[in-house]
Amino acid sequence: MIRRLISGVSAAALLAGCSLAPAYHRPVAPIPATWPAGAPYAAPTSPPAAAAAPAAVADWRTLFTDPKLIAVIETALSENRDLRATVANVRAARAQFEAQRSTLFPTLQAGASATYSRTPAPGGGHVETRELAAGLSVPAVPAWELDLFGRQRNLSRAAFEQYLATDEGRQAAQLSLIAETANAYLALAANRSLQKISQATQQSSETTLGLTQSRFDAGVASELDVSQAQTVVQQARADSARFAIAAAQAKNALDLLVGRTLPEAQTPADLAETAPSFRQIPVGVRSDVLLLRPDVLQAEHGLRAANADIGAARAAFFPSISLTGSAGGASSALSGLFRGENSSWSFTPAIVLPIFTGGLNLANLRGAGANRDAAVAQYQGTIQAAFRDVADALAARGGLAEQLSAQTALVGAADNALRLSTVRYQRGVDTYLNTLVAQRTLYVAQQGLVNVQFSDVANLVTLYQALGGRIGG
Repeated sequence: MIRRLISGVSAAALLAGCSLAPAYHRPVAPIPATWPAGAPYAAPTSPPAAAAAPAAVADWRTLFTDPKLIAVIETALSENRDLRATVANVRAARAQFEAQRSTLFPTLQAGASATYSRTPAPGGGHVETRELAAGLSVPAVPAWELDLFGRQRNLSRAAFEQYLATDEGRQAAQLSLIAETANAYLALAANRSLQKISQATQQSSETTLGLTQSRFDAGVASELDVSQAQTVVQQARADSARFAIAAAQAKNALDLLVGRTLPEAQTPADLAETAPSFRQIPVGVRSDVLLLRPDVLQAEHGLRAANADIGAARAAFFPSISLTGSAGGASSALSGLFRGENSSWSFTPAIVLPIFTGGLNLANLRGAGANRDAAVAQYQGTIQAAFRDVADALAARGGLAEQLSAQTALVGAADNALRLSTVRYQRGVDTYLNTLVAQRTLYVAQQGLVNVQFSDVANLVTLYQALGGRIGG
């Protein structure tokens, strides 16, 4: 009899083969097939053969080769509290999916009971009776629903897609954490470089101030020259203090991302040490690589879940059949409990046909359709935003290369101008004004070079994140 119950349940499960969910078709990506071209965009380059397919994920270690930065990012991936919360949310989403999926299968319960009674006999004395029962049952609450029209399967599919969307969100959060950590590391390096430039300028300008003061004492230079020389010293001194504050705050931001206080040995000395360790990213000409970006995949899984919800809403218009039953044996003796003549079973189907629901089912179906339309718009909007992220990074990549070359040449020219004007001033051939202008020009040019270098390397991080950690084919 127990076999009959299990066989009947299995046969009923096989009947549930219909799904009313609309066929899923990935919406057309509303973006050009290739990246923007022409000035100032960087020309696309062919990726390595091993990464020719859009699905090839470029490990962040292929971009960041600085051992200290690699160690910092690895620590952030394991210690960052926000990422830990995101991972926990993924586990919760999986548990919700598994709970929903369990409704596809009947709940079988094993039970046993014993009843003893003693009643007075008509002729005097007492009659003792004993009843033993054992078996399996499908409980009445909650009754198992025979999923003829796919309502439970579509709800399970929706929960599964939501779980996948949450997992893609975790990957997007992880990618964002990698980029934020790298940028914070670069910001600390850049501020320390700017502080070193200010300190070096302060030292050189103090030397020039001493020379000017000596010339003033000898009656060769004017008091104006001394005052002008002091302005450079004090400006560099103030900037040095400002960049020291910025560097300390950048270190605090990096510690927050990493999840603990980094020792000084794990932090960058300056940008000159860090920038060369960043490699260029080969970007293919195809934009369909964006379809594999975590946030785009997250939006698509949300769309698939909304599509499954339509199937569940459609199934609500059809009858629902629930089944309960039991199979086992009953006997007055334990030894005869499972004999054939003592077997017992029950099978109770119940059907519910929606006739009048006050428009509830129709409203739910319209709502599911509207949610699917919103998910389509969100999916396509996410793709468009991803395309813009890459396009902006490519535009900066092309322009920054020219800007970096020009700024490097400017620093070289300003350094040579300061050297020549200082010699002319020391020989009394020229006024101090030219030396002052040359000092300030070099100082500003050096700061500008650090800023451009920072923007250039940070743009590589931005491009890596915009591509979703992937290399286009």
